[in-house]
Amino acid sequence: MRQRKAFDRCAVLDELGIAAATPRPCIRTEYEAGKKVVMQVGDHGNSGTVWKLVLAYDGTDFHGWQVQPGRATIQGLLADAITSVTGEKVLPQGSGRTDAGVHAWGQVASFSLQAAIPAKNLNRALNRILPAAIRILSTERAPEGFHARHSAVVKVYEYRIFRGGICPPFMARYVSLCKWPLDLEAMQSAADMIVGEHDFTSFAASDPERSARLAGEKAYSANDNAGAENFITTACGNVRRIETSQWSRESLLPLPGALGKMLIDPQADSSGEATASDGGEILTYTVSGNGFLHHMVRNLVGTFIEVGRGRILPAEMPRILTSRSRSMAGPTAAASGLCLRKVLY
Repeated sequence: MRQRKAFDRCAVLDELGIAAATPRPCIRTEYEAGKKVVMQVGDHGNSGTVWKLVLAYDGTDFHGWQVQPGRATIQGLLADAITSVTGEKVLPQGSGRTDAGVHAWGQVASFSLQAAIPAKNLNRALNRILPAAIRILSTERAPEGFHARHSAVVKVYEYRIFRGGICPPFMARYVSLCKWPLDLEAMQSAADMIVGEHDFTSFAASDPERSARLAGEKAYSANDNAGAENFITTACGNVRRIETSQWSRESLLPLPGALGKMLIDPQADSSGEATASDGGEILTYTVSGNGFLHHMVRNLVGTFIEVGRGRILPAEMPRILTSRSRSMAGPTAAASGLCLRKVLY
């Protein structure tokens, strides 16, 4: 029989120099029969310091950002880590609800804590608890009223497609694979037509897992300063403003020259097509705007790929937008190629 192992988190908090101005709850985690049992002594309210975290994560093995019962999500794991460190049950609010398999270099989360914790120590403590696929890049106090989503002015997403050659294994989790020749000039012409304010209903997907995520949010809402239910249900229509919409191409050196180095060949012919004899190429779509609908970026990319294949003309983009019909646009591109790059406030 497995031996019972007790772990006193209070000792770890003291080691990290984490202390509260008011008595903080002592958290003790015990492992019995392979199951984790968390016991909390003491409790306090939710008023206090507003925190802003910037996170990076590999979304491959997670069911997206938003907490869902019985599933590993970024928001759920972060909430558990905050509780483990501080004893306070909060639901961190994200700047965007990335889908399952989508990555982030600059996701932003906000929440309030009563515990008086130095920013550096909180950052270090959370990274010690979170899995290696989730990293807290920075931790800072934010002004009162700051909200990771509602305070955001611009969000920047990036979508990467690998074409031709052999995809380096260390790149495979972060790109979408494409076997077809693509006309990048036509794709850019189509991308130019979405800049500005439009109704993006044609590029919005229904959200079949919304009910499950709402159930997860409600489990936290009683202790959440930011108002989780209001955060989810606030309606703002499908009109969004796109600031930039740009495609670019990078040619990779052939393997094994690229293996472990990810070198870009500056002499590559940007107009040539990738073949199995070279290192392939990365097509990158960068889009920024004031907000994005469910699957919106992936549906845009899927449509642009159809344009690149000659199956949709660039001139059809205005008609697709005004139709407000999902069936008029292209398919949804794979989640693996999408990354939330940064959020501006």
